[in-house]
This record gives sequence, structure tokens and C-alpha cells, in this order.
Amino acid sequence: MIIGLEHYLFISAILFSLGLFGVLTRRNAVSILMGIELILNAANLNFVAFSRFVTIGISGQLFAVFVIILAAAEAAVALAIILALYQNIKSVSVDEADAMKG
Repeated sequence: MIIGLEHYLFISAILFSLGLFGVLTRRNAVSILMGIELILNAANLNFVAFSRFVTIGISGQLFAVFVIILAAAEAAVALAIILALYQNIKSVSVDEADAMKG
């Protein structure tokens, strides 16, 4: 059996769907952050798969490296926000985050 582009796109769609489900259904800020990471990994898989199977000169690996750098920066900033949220209201629930508006 030859693994083609369709297989990679199917796996990427599953990863994206799981990440979107995690972002939309979770109340915990850390779980939402993990869902965002799944979505970014699905995008990385798409970039690398298209770079492998399309020979127009698209450099998907380069885009994937930029997405990985973006994800690392996003994780650092989001974890800092989550720590500040926990320090102020003793919870990481995003439902209680509106208490910091005042």
C-alpha cells in the first residue's frame, strides 16, 4: 500500500477536528491551549505533506519551522497569562476569567 497525500490530509483533518473540539468544549485554560497546539500541528502536517507531494517549489518545511516557532511563543505567552490568572483568582477556568475585568 502506497501512502499518498490523501492519507496525510485525512490525519491532518482528524487532528484539526480534535483540536477544534478541545478548544470549543473545554473550560480549563490549559486544555484549550492543548487544543490550539493540535490545530497548529495539523497545519504543520499539511505544510510538510504538500511540500512532499507537490513539486512546484513550495518549501513546506520552512513554513512548518515558522509555525513551530510561533507555537512556542504562543505557549510561553499563554502559560504566563494562565499563571497570572491562577495567581489572581486561584483558578484556571476561563469562565472565571471575566472577574479580572473590573
